[in-house]
Amino acid sequence: MRDGEEHARMLAKGFRSALTKAEVILWRHLRRNSLGHKFRRQHPIGPYVADFACAQQRLVIEVDGATHRTPEELAHDARRTAFLNAEGWHVLRITNLDVYENMDGVWRAIMDALPPPSAAARRPPPP
Repeated sequence: MRDGEEHARMLAKGFRSALTKAEVILWRHLRRNSLGHKFRRQHPIGPYVADFACAQQRLVIEVDGATHRTPEELAHDARRTAFLNAEGWHVLRITNLDVYENMDGVWRAIMDALPPPSAAARRPPPP
């Protein structure tokens, strides 16, 4: 196991029971599998914990709140994104505000980041 992986797994377990309001809203949409792709919440990848991950398509969705605006957090997010990219993951960052006020736009951004699912699995976004 690589450095930090066990710690990330322990953190992920705790994070699953403490989702932010925006994460809860997005998870309700993602878990219904409306996009035809399976997502996991609080998924450990190396030393980091992704808010949401579609392992099959190597897509990470990060929901960023106000704390992600400080220089320290921006630097941390840049390191994290660089690590995930180097591991073959694409990172899609959305804001809490987008989840609250522009869920249609969030949904479109996620769909654009994924290959189209089979026609049988395609369903409209949940209400």
